[in-house]
Amino acid sequence: MITTNNTYSLKFIVLLLITVLLFVLDVFVGSEIFSAKEIFNSLFSAENSSIKTIITEFRIPRAITALLVGSALSISGLLMQTVFKNPLAGPYVLGISSGASLGVALVILTSGYFGFINSNGSVLVIASWIGSGLVLSLILAASTKVKDIMTLLVLGILFGSGVSAIVSILQFFSDNAQLKSFVIWTLGSLENVTNTKLPFFTISIILGLIISVISIKSLNGLVLGEAYAKSMGINIKKSRLLIFIATGILTGTATAYCGPIGFIGIIIPHIIRIIFKTSNHLVLIPTTIMGGASILLFSDILSQLPGMAIKLPINSVTALFGIPIIIWLIISNKRIGI
Repeated sequence: MITTNNTYSLKFIVLLLITVLLFVLDVFVGSEIFSAKEIFNSLFSAENSSIKTIITEFRIPRAITALLVGSALSISGLLMQTVFKNPLAGPYVLGISSGASLGVALVILTSGYFGFINSNGSVLVIASWIGSGLVLSLILAASTKVKDIMTLLVLGILFGSGVSAIVSILQFFSDNAQLKSFVIWTLGSLENVTNTKLPFFTISIILGLIISVISIKSLNGLVLGEAYAKSMGINIKKSRLLIFIATGILTGTATAYCGPIGFIGIIIPHIIRIIFKTSNHLVLIPTTIMGGASILLFSDILSQLPGMAIKLPINSVTALFGIPIIIWLIISNKRIGI
């Protein structure tokens, strides 16, 4: 049942504070350990110190990237779970991330390392959009012939597997330098978004989030069934197309810059539904944004290994964090309304 209640306010504020705290902590954590005093003094100083360079050129962009990518992937998962009415639906499972990876693979593995990619990364992002859009288009086309939502989910998984096979073939025929670049990209990293790339990256993610917010009425209607949604005057085909466009932009942008980061899109909508006990997307969208941002910020903090020069791949951290949650959800038989 869709309800809104003032009891959400306290949980909302707590989640917001957690997100802000983790953002600040992510800025503080790194291979070089600095005191709070050193960081604040460097930020408000007119001099360009090494500490200021590290904070402004590396840590703040990385924290902003974690915040935006976590938001993008979690909202993509929420959108797909609502459309397919399936708790396992998400950009990674449905093959949308694989489609985005295909676009990136075509650029990296056929362009001679990263030399072809322009400074703000827009070429890579557009290729990723096209790849994710390809898989989404196949699913959308199948939806006109197949009415069973579970069959559509299976088809999405098959499309993703097929695309992954094409990527494997591209890897097989690429040279060592290109292959190494692509393999490193697949491990996932939040450090690829520099200050030069950050504006285009931010605008792209915000565009996808805005389309998601515009789709709130349609999403709430789809929760109650297509017949009810039609009675509300919602155009089902147009709404699905808009939702798929938002998912393609969000997943494509996040994947292009940071690699295929898994599990965020699946687990965050579940956690938020458990905490807020609602299926109202007016509540779910902002809280899912904060939930996804918090989890990826936390994962980035865990990957830092403070005081050490090495970093764990972010994709590995999210997998180790996400798999136990999914197992717990299944074993505990948590019933989550979609």
